[in-house]
Amino acid sequence: MSIDYIKVIKLNKTLIATIIIILVTIVGIYQLSNPKKEILRISTTTSLEDTGLLEELEAKFEKEYPNIDVQIVSGGTGIAIERGKKGDADLIIVHDKKREEEFINEGYGTKRYPFAYNYFYIVGPKDDPAKINETKTAQEAFQKILTEAQKNPQVKFVSRGDNSGTHTREIKIWNKTGIDYNKIKESPWYIETGSGMADTLRVADEKQAYTITDSGTYLAYKNQLNLTVYISNDSDLLNVYSAIPINPEKIKGTNYDAAMKFINFLLSKEGQKIISQYGEDKYGKPLFTPLS
Repeated sequence: MSIDYIKVIKLNKTLIATIIIILVTIVGIYQLSNPKKEILRISTTTSLEDTGLLEELEAKFEKEYPNIDVQIVSGGTGIAIERGKKGDADLIIVHDKKREEEFINEGYGTKRYPFAYNYFYIVGPKDDPAKINETKTAQEAFQKILTEAQKNPQVKFVSRGDNSGTHTREIKIWNKTGIDYNKIKESPWYIETGSGMADTLRVADEKQAYTITDSGTYLAYKNQLNLTVYISNDSDLLNVYSAIPINPEKIKGTNYDAAMKFINFLLSKEGQKIISQYGEDKYGKPLFTPLS
């Protein structure tokens, strides 16, 4: 083997080693400057998604915490709770106090953090075939719809029928009329969509029917609908949103720290200010009221 050949081999080895060192250095620098983001999975109600509030909160939060990637899945409260129980979420944001407390008592959530509220509205066609404009409370309005629907085929009611917080509140009000809800839901004038709030409002609009909706979604879609608000601000219609972190001792692998950072952001002056102002420019009034 010639001396020149040996020199070439040594040179090649040195060159390869240098290239490897450079590549390792580049990868190291990239990883330091672009650390892998941790994921925060939030399961929430359709109303917070439909109104756009959560999207705005997410953007502000990720700006403050660039190493956290927020991933949001929306559905009814029932779906959000089930996702939490299955370990498919680190944080749930829902609006059904009874089921929230059950979720915590069963050990799935650590604590309930109320952060905002609005009201449910009872809305319906402008010609008001059930004459609920004459009523003053949600219970009276539902009773009127129930009575008139049995006499007037124009009276219809559209329900989400999806085990959401809105659907649960609807059932609670129906039960206050003294009539078994299971009988009501079998009535020909009662229509279930199995969908979120925006879709349910569209169906109610198409069928010129009454429905119950959170005020935020209604105001966000108001200009696309031919529906009028008849009952609001009744105590039966108070709608409180709460954030609940998943218990890491019950569900392994959940990102509790990131969940608490998001909750603290919701309750902070910045988060509450966003909530207090959201919708004012576009809809003429805020869609939510902060609770902190």
